Amino acid sequence: MEKADTPLEQVRSQIAQACKRARRDPGEVTLVAISKKHSASAIEPLLLQGQRHFGENRVQEAAEKWPALREAHPGVQLHLVGQLQSNKAEDAAALFDVIHSLDRPSLVKALAKAFDKTGRRVPCFVQVDVGDEPQKGGCPVAELPALLDQARDADIPLAGLMCLPPADIEPAPFFAFLDKLARDHGLEGRSMGMSGDFETAIMLGATHVRVGTALFGERPS
Repeated sequence: MEKADTPLEQVRSQIAQACKRARRDPGEVTLVAISKKHSASAIEPLLLQGQRHFGENRVQEAAEKWPALREAHPGVQLHLVGQLQSNKAEDAAALFDVIHSLDRPSLVKALAKAFDKTGRRVPCFVQVDVGDEPQKGGCPVAELPALLDQARDADIPLAGLMCLPPADIEPAPFFAFLDKLARDHGLEGRSMGMSGDFETAIMLGATHVRVGTALFGERPS
């Protein structure tokens, strides 16, 4: 297989094209390869092609497979993209380089304590419930200003905002809304867009796109 024909190269090309249409520098967009439920052998080819940002949903799964991969491939940045239980905050602080799912005051307290204990202050995206879907997690929009204040008071580095738009609905309005919220609150990062809609997200300001299926195929059950 020619390098240009790999899924990673195809996604990188799509990102570059979306940035060109949006008159943005491709360097402004970080591709996070969502490797949850995929084996080390499935991840290795992307590492060999130079991909260094990977996303996992669960602390335990990441702890099992990433230490050896990181030893073999220096420079990996590991992103936690799934919901984080407060009792796993210390483990997450030790293992991950970015957290995308800060969404409630109790987690602010747990992470602040974990950061103090581990000596690592991991940048966090605040997950916003843009579609009013409490089952997904995410801070309700009305509670976002207070949560951001609490995070800043706790000396948690804020990377930006993250969202998961409702399924089967045009995502663009939700991406635009997150972009506006980020601007209103003076935040740089927008973690939004997945395999089916990352180009739209880039057009609307995404700085981090979370792509799994387009890179790995369907996840193992």
